[in-house]
Amino acid sequence: MKPSELETMRNSFNTVKNRSDALKQSPSTKRLISRCHEIKKYSIEHNEELKNELLESFKRNGIDFEFAKTSKDAIAIIEDLLSEYNCSTIAKAKSNTLGEINFKEHFSNIDVVETDLGDRILQLKKTDNKPVHPTGPASHLNVDNITEIVNNSLDTNVNPVPREIMETVREDVLNRLKNANVGISGANAIASEEGSLVMVHNEGNISLVSLKDLHIIVAGIDKIVPTLEDAISVVKLETIFATGNYVTSYMNVISGPSKTADIEKKLLKNMYGAERVVVILLDNGRSEAREECLWCIGCGNCIVNCPVYNAVGNEFGFNNYLGGRGVAMSKFIENDEKCFESGLYKCTLCGLCTINCPVSIPTNDIIEKMRKSSQLRPKAHEKISKSVREKDSPY
Repeated sequence: MKPSELETMRNSFNTVKNRSDALKQSPSTKRLISRCHEIKKYSIEHNEELKNELLESFKRNGIDFEFAKTSKDAIAIIEDLLSEYNCSTIAKAKSNTLGEINFKEHFSNIDVVETDLGDRILQLKKTDNKPVHPTGPASHLNVDNITEIVNNSLDTNVNPVPREIMETVREDVLNRLKNANVGISGANAIASEEGSLVMVHNEGNISLVSLKDLHIIVAGIDKIVPTLEDAISVVKLETIFATGNYVTSYMNVISGPSKTADIEKKLLKNMYGAERVVVILLDNGRSEAREECLWCIGCGNCIVNCPVYNAVGNEFGFNNYLGGRGVAMSKFIENDEKCFESGLYKCTLCGLCTINCPVSIPTNDIIEKMRKSSQLRPKAHEKISKSVREKDSPY
């Protein structure tokens, strides 16, 4: 990342810190922290049991579902679904899970339109466009950078005024989505008892995505929690730590395809929303991961407070999973080599990520243990180690 981008990112992070600090200390947030820690711990420990309950709930609700062991499996399932709908344009919502499986790279022959403003700006940027925060992907770009990106990509002459930029991008997105019959998104939490998927957003874009004929939802098995009340608790805590607000503008709860029974109580599908909802539950290494890695609620507060991330930016992490937790997950999603490349030895083990994590993921402890078990070392470390072995001195 450029020095100017790092500076803008740090300023954005400080804004989030200032907004959220007061909320974090409130009695209600402290109760929520305690509750969500127990929810996530229980959910991961009983994941198989909750998953089986969830599949029965999906059947009851009329939601189609598939299980993907790997990212390749997920891509193959999506390919089959898109071929059924003769899809040329897809409305996409923000999803770190779709980033994990490199969804856009695999479907570069289709017009995949990011509907989230930050993600759309990065999409228009075309190169060097990795996100820097799970809920604020373009937090490292200032208004002048964004103006240049929009004007170059959309052949416009918008002024460096945030509202003008927003309106210009919105108009372009809506025009592109006129012919889209497929929407794709992730989910923030999934309630196994009710078979409901909870998604939070401020822009209203997930509502657009969910109104397409086919709504595909790709979510990790770690998103499953016991009840809808639990799911709401998790996404509320995520919002507090990610944005500094108690609740987002929109909270979508999807429990099946669009339907009505207002004519003689006869069930009719596809009133306004999707005629078909398909959920792809993704494992992709999660079954082998340390349980604590799967507690994550996706708020990004760890990287906001990480000294390494604030110094080097999004080169510390894996795909859309940024910072130390992303490094840890890369071992299970990919392999030891990818874990090394993602920044296994960049971490200082200071523990600020754990201190500032709402569910207390012990990331520094996880990374320290991964270093001990890994056969890969930085070259400088190998040189010192060899000197110690051969000369009883690091020099």
